[in-house]
Amino acid sequence: IGEQVLLKCYFKSSSPITESLTVDWTYRPLTGGQMETIFHYQSVPYITTVGKFKDRISWVGDVAKGDASIAIQSPVLSDNGTFICSVKNPPDV
Repeated sequence: IGEQVLLKCYFKSSSPITESLTVDWTYRPLTGGQMETIFHYQSVPYITTVGKFKDRISWVGDVAKGDASIAIQSPVLSDNGTFICSVKNPPDV
């Protein structure tokens, strides 16, 4: 609580990394409910501008190295839940 937390995500692809590669991070609270996209990357990071993680997520990945990690600033107990990292690198999914 209160410190930065790193959510690690590593991937391998049989296709060369291109600007078509996308990374999506989604989140569902422990209490359930709908998944919400909290971060999107395609060539550049698109930080979420709404929701509970607004202004608290930073991109720390490097897709050239197979890293799609993000960091969350000032986590609180209510952030607990399921975080899913999804990487697509067409034509490899």
